[in-house]
Amino acid sequence: MEYAACIVPVAPLYTAAQPTAEMCSQLLFGETVTLLETDTVFSKVRVLFDGYEGWCLNNQLVMVDATQANRRTHLLNGDLWREIAFQGQPMQMPFGAPLDLFDHGKAQIGPYQVVYEGRFWNSTMAHENKETIRWVAEKYLNAPYLWGGRSPLGIDCSGFVQQVYRFMGIDLPRDAYQQAEKGESIGFLQEAHCGDLAFFDDAEGRIVHVGLLLNDHQVMHAYGRVRIDNIDHQGIVNSETGLRTHQLRIIKRLHKVIETEYDL
Repeated sequence: MEYAACIVPVAPLYTAAQPTAEMCSQLLFGETVTLLETDTVFSKVRVLFDGYEGWCLNNQLVMVDATQANRRTHLLNGDLWREIAFQGQPMQMPFGAPLDLFDHGKAQIGPYQVVYEGRFWNSTMAHENKETIRWVAEKYLNAPYLWGGRSPLGIDCSGFVQQVYRFMGIDLPRDAYQQAEKGESIGFLQEAHCGDLAFFDDAEGRIVHVGLLLNDHQVMHAYGRVRIDNIDHQGIVNSETGLRTHQLRIIKRLHKVIETEYDL
C-alpha cells in the first residue's frame, strides 16, 4: 500500500481524473491519503481522516511512508491563515489543517522541509462548551458556499460541521447523510444544546443539508455563505428575507458535545 500527503494549502478532489470533473471534496495541507490508482497526471486517493475517495493532481501530493501517513497527534492549525515556510518560501496554511507531520514545528515531507510557527490546537484538550464551539464556528462565518469545500475560502454544509467537530476531537464522515447516522436523536428543538446538529431533507426524504445549532432558535450553516439563521420545528427561516429555506428532519447529539454553565 502506498501513501501520500497534501503539499498545497487546499487541493481539490474530483469525481474523475480530469480537471473539468466535479469537485467532491478537498484535502487540506498535511492531510494524508492512500493511493488507490495512479496515472501520469492524477491519482485516485482515499483520505485517511474520513475515508472519502476522489481524484487529486499528482503534483499536489508527495509520497510518504506508512508510519508518517498514519501518525496522529490531534494537533491542528489554530490560526485562521498561518504563513509557513515551505522550502524557505511562504505558503498559507488554512484553519484546521492537521499538524500530524510536524515535530516541534518542523516537518520533512518527502523532499520538502516545512516550518510552522503558529498556534497548536490540541483537539483532545478542547473545552466542549458553548464558548469554544462558537469560537471555532465563527471562524468560518461568511465564508462562501463551495460544493466540496473545507476551508474558510469556500466550504459546504457538511464540510463546515465536519471541521468544527474536528476541533472538538470528534471525527465525522464527509457527507450530511452519513453524519446523520451518528449520535443520539433529540426529540424536540427546545431540548437542543449548542453544538447539536440539525439535518434537513428534500421532498423525497433524503438528507441533503446539515447545520450547527447555536441554541434552540438559531442555526449556523453553509447556504450561499456560512450564516446564522432562525430555526423552528419546521426548519430554517432566512433571517434576512423571512423565507423558509430548509425542512427539518432530525436533530442529533454527539455525546462528547455537552452543555455547560457558560453563556454568550
